[in-house]
Amino acid sequence: MSEPLLRAVGVRKSYGHTEVLGGIDLDVHKGQVVCLLGPSGAGKSTFLRCINHLETIDAGQIWVDGEPIGFRQRGGKLYELREREVARQRRDIGMVFQRFNLFAHRTALENVVEGPIRVLGVRPEDARNQGLELLDRVGLAHRADAYPAQLSGGQQQRVAIARSLAMKPKLMLFDEPTSALDPELVGEVLEVMSTLAGEGMTMVVVTHEMSFAAEAADEVVFLADGAVVETGPPSQVLSAPQHDRTRQFLARILA
Repeated sequence: MSEPLLRAVGVRKSYGHTEVLGGIDLDVHKGQVVCLLGPSGAGKSTFLRCINHLETIDAGQIWVDGEPIGFRQRGGKLYELREREVARQRRDIGMVFQRFNLFAHRTALENVVEGPIRVLGVRPEDARNQGLELLDRVGLAHRADAYPAQLSGGQQQRVAIARSLAMKPKLMLFDEPTSALDPELVGEVLEVMSTLAGEGMTMVVVTHEMSFAAEAADEVVFLADGAVVETGPPSQVLSAPQHDRTRQFLARILA
């Protein structure tokens, strides 16, 4: 098998005396969908933010497409990159948060084209055409001129996904993208994510949506107390978990 697109080795992160990540190892290959499951406080969101260097790791290393994220190795030591260099790396890593973080004073289309124009230097006309295609891809071409306040939560999250895709990322990170939505709006966001998975987008998804993990994931990783407890295909981890901690978690979630 080829080298993984995302590789994390021995990733540790603490806040003060509290260790949140206790040495996470993870490989994600191009085109894979990996779902991170676990109780609150397991370190899932922190780990996702470390992949994007929104949090600085204390030990270990993370690579995306062979490039160490957030650090440069020199003389056997690691040196943290400047913010401008980190920002360049983040262009290749799309991230969708629990909250939509759209610009309230910009339309859906303007939110989508902002990054390509300002960061990638795409011509406004080309960015607009691409933005309309992406909004159509997430089922919102007809709301291109609507402002976030005029959109439902599910629609706003779909705009946020289109905005991330506009940067043509190699890797997409989703941090519980449906947790802030009313139950009836969850399906429309998961449908877009499932379509992306089917198209071969490499994705790491923190979620409590067991149906999405069962249907879309190539691999499920169960975390607890900052450590990987169990990993494997959905058919194993969700249907026949090997560890008591995993079984207890799934029993509570499915109940």
